[in-house]
Amino acid sequence: MTTTSPIPIGKLAVLENGLTLHYHEAGSGDEPVVFLHGSGPGASGYSNFKHNYPVFAEQGHRVIVPDLPGYGLSSKPEDAEYVLDFFVTALHQFLQAIGVTRCSLVGNSLGGAIALKYALDYPQEITKLVLMAPGGVEERETYFRMEGIQKMVAMFAGRQLNAVTMRELMSLLVYDPAHITDALIAERLGICDTQPTTVLSTMRVPNMTERLGEIACPVLGFWGTDDKFNPVAGVMKLMEHCRDARFMLVNRCGHWVMVEHRDTFNRMCLDFLSETKG
Repeated sequence: MTTTSPIPIGKLAVLENGLTLHYHEAGSGDEPVVFLHGSGPGASGYSNFKHNYPVFAEQGHRVIVPDLPGYGLSSKPEDAEYVLDFFVTALHQFLQAIGVTRCSLVGNSLGGAIALKYALDYPQEITKLVLMAPGGVEERETYFRMEGIQKMVAMFAGRQLNAVTMRELMSLLVYDPAHITDALIAERLGICDTQPTTVLSTMRVPNMTERLGEIACPVLGFWGTDDKFNPVAGVMKLMEHCRDARFMLVNRCGHWVMVEHRDTFNRMCLDFLSETKG
């Protein structure tokens, strides 16, 4: 890694399976809050959450923002199958490597699917979940009918991404394209150039709807009604099946509630994390 990195350089953790995960960490607190970013060309924890995690740290939380395998500055094995269990195993080994035994998870899109599966596989390790348009509640065919998914897969598989086409793709993530800045495009392109196409071509996320009732921890969720990647109808599946869930629907908002409505998102999350069982 050099000073020409497209995103700020944080810390590194070597996993039991030999992968190296890059992550940012800030603040202090008894139970960390771990942020899990979504998929897509050039994605990273910093790119998704740079306007959120510093606020959580300022408010007294220890925050940990990893780059998932295949993303950011983490290992990007070309021969890996980027299925949901691969990410969940990597996250578990990562948390073990840095000494975290219990935490809250904040996950967007793919990160939301990972958070759900992690809470199912390791319920004793999770205090609360915050989900933003999470994956894992529809069949694969449903997601592939979404405009954003179709364009993302086609552009990435064909290596068609440059400053112009990346902006076109990123603009589908938001309702207001003003959120897609030149700095964000540069961050994403710099990472995208290092990613193997298998990151998306081998990705498989099962529909976990029928298992949502097993999630015992409280869930706070957000969904933009103009989401072009994950259908907003998924919110009702989570509301109907989870034991303790509340969701906020936001109009004139796309796939990135935490970016487009960062102040509301940060405030509601911090209130939720501070709640104790009565």
